[in-house]
Amino acid sequence: MQSKHIVVHGRVQGVFFRASAEDEATRLGVGGWVRNRDDGTVEMVVEGEDDAVERMLTWAREGSPQAWVSGVDVTDTEPAGHRSFEQA
Repeated sequence: MQSKHIVVHGRVQGVFFRASAEDEATRLGVGGWVRNRDDGTVEMVVEGEDDAVERMLTWAREGSPQAWVSGVDVTDTEPAGHRSFEQA
């Protein structure tokens, strides 16, 4: 089990990034949350099995079809026991 704090830069607000992230996280079986930040980035916490979290990171580097991702900051965090993934 691992947990990652992710900040996604680029054109990631107003392009269904959060809804798409929720769909992908549910498909992969990871828990956590996603939200827009005031600076135009999107922030996520993703936790679950190593392979599923890595696949979610791969997805975040591409984002939703309408998004343009210019960078992703990733920090390891302690798992908080998220059982589902939601938009915050």
